[in-house]
Amino acid sequence: MKKIFLLAIIILFASCKKDKEPEKTSLNLKQYTIEQFMDNEAIGGGSFSPDKSKLLISSNKSGIYNMYTVPTSGGDFTPITASDSSSIFAVSYFPNDERMLYRADGNGNEIFHLYLRDLDGTIKDLTPDEGARATFYGWSHDGKSFGYGSNKRDKRYMDIYEMTIDNMSSELIYQNDEGYNLNAISNDKSLLALSKIITRTEVDLYIYNRTDKSYTKINESLSSNSAQDFSLDGKTLYYTTDEGSEFSHLMKYDISTGLKEKVLEKNWDVMGSYLTHNSKYMVTYINEDAKNVIEVKDTESGENLDLPDFNNGDITNVGFSRDETMMRMYVGSSKTPSNLYTYNLQTKEHKKLSNVLNKEITPDHLVEAEVIRYKSFDDVEIPSIYYLPHQASKDNKVPAIVMVHGGPGGQSRQSFRSLTQYLVNHGYAVLAVNNRGSSGYGKTFFQMDDQNHGEKDLQDCVEGKNWLAAQPEIDGSKIGIMGGSYGGYMTMAALTYTPEEFAVGVNLFGVTNWMRTLKSIPPWWESFRLALYKEMGNPHTADSIRLHRISPLFHTDKVTKPLIVLQGAKDPRVLQVESDEIVAGVKKNGVPVEYVLFEDEGHGFVKKENQIEANSRILKFLDTYLKNLSST
Repeated sequence: MKKIFLLAIIILFASCKKDKEPEKTSLNLKQYTIEQFMDNEAIGGGSFSPDKSKLLISSNKSGIYNMYTVPTSGGDFTPITASDSSSIFAVSYFPNDERMLYRADGNGNEIFHLYLRDLDGTIKDLTPDEGARATFYGWSHDGKSFGYGSNKRDKRYMDIYEMTIDNMSSELIYQNDEGYNLNAISNDKSLLALSKIITRTEVDLYIYNRTDKSYTKINESLSSNSAQDFSLDGKTLYYTTDEGSEFSHLMKYDISTGLKEKVLEKNWDVMGSYLTHNSKYMVTYINEDAKNVIEVKDTESGENLDLPDFNNGDITNVGFSRDETMMRMYVGSSKTPSNLYTYNLQTKEHKKLSNVLNKEITPDHLVEAEVIRYKSFDDVEIPSIYYLPHQASKDNKVPAIVMVHGGPGGQSRQSFRSLTQYLVNHGYAVLAVNNRGSSGYGKTFFQMDDQNHGEKDLQDCVEGKNWLAAQPEIDGSKIGIMGGSYGGYMTMAALTYTPEEFAVGVNLFGVTNWMRTLKSIPPWWESFRLALYKEMGNPHTADSIRLHRISPLFHTDKVTKPLIVLQGAKDPRVLQVESDEIVAGVKKNGVPVEYVLFEDEGHGFVKKENQIEANSRILKFLDTYLKNLSST
């Protein structure tokens, strides 16, 4: 049974700088409305139909994610579902017929179920247990079943099941009583690759033999490890590890002898790798300076394929047909949302299937990301992504935003984001910081903020503000801070603990009371809970003293700058009460505070109508309290 390689990189806050070109002055640069920016289409997935004539994808073109099909030779998108409430995300065609799998939750509550759409269009919930979440693990090699996880037995842990597709009956194949995470299943289903999270930087890797119930530990020292795929014959496990290195590299492990061999090492993290259905190709993802680099290797020759060259974009994600003759690709950049292509590996022809950028937007009016680095207070180098508006110059200084990614441990990446481009188009520079504790820059950098949140990581953001203020195109008196989740926490920490550094704050569903958040994490995070406690502190111990000290909710009297807070009522990670209370606390200071609450959203806003409202409110807030602020 193949592992489905899911690259889940949350694209959070990319930004950039570009030299001025004479034809792009503020005199002829067009400013676009949020409706125009949000009329871009977001698409994802791409499962080939058995005859390779169509791809099954997800798209938000209706305003809410639904399933669509599109001919692999090009043509119109055909809607398959028409949800007007919960988003629907395509998982896969069935291997030998055109039945479909998809997943959906309850308006962002993250209780996902797996659904079957039958050939006659009827829908069946395959995992109907109330309050239990399910996740798809992959098809068996023979295409007669698929693996999935469910926490219906114990809300803390995901047990592993196999569902046969002739009658859709399921069987428990691994009872998970110790909080393991499934990484891969061998094709004969006898071996499971399981990981055990100890800390953020220590993840142990095991092979579980279903026949003799034995566990074999793969890593020999404290390191972060993740299984990627079993070989076709089940004799070899491929895995990534940072054992003995700053960055993760790709290894292979001989299951019978225990011998290990390095397969691929870069000066960046190898994020993941998988083999195509019959192992003709190996696909590997590298996180190169906050951008995906993809290598596709012919396993027989050992040579990497020469993939199509896209001058105005990078290949960010690929997938293959089961017969390994066709590939689908996503191609995008920091100034272009990703488009879907097919590529015929035999004829070397590629076909563009989508054009997701709104036709009313001129691509040259958008801004390309630039990676910059600056020294923090203690000379630690902070990598960041910079967007500088085309209209900015030393004679036309612009306001700026320090943007903080989610996490902790996320990464600002060189990827398209409508909100960022919208703000830049309206005259705001954006610096998306990768403060210490961000992923992608080695394990030493990643660990630098452990039990240090709201302190050194906050100083990195302040130094980012100082870097901005030193740029000749920036009005140093008009710099705000913005972020979501952990980035929202950093926004509130900045306004609370460094109240004079930033002129305004934009808090999107940010943590403000760490003790409550750490005590109320969803039960299905149990395998990660202790690692989170080791990183942040245990709220049930003396660590609570520090957690109280770094929680902005208890220090709202220090906030003096305008604030806007945006929150989803269904958010299971950062509860609505976090935002309710921070708004109430700051209002007592007589400080301008705005609050935007969405009743039908979770941890992040996925419905276009809500995205339009949120982003337009953010720009209006910034125009009122930052752009129109009197310069000093």
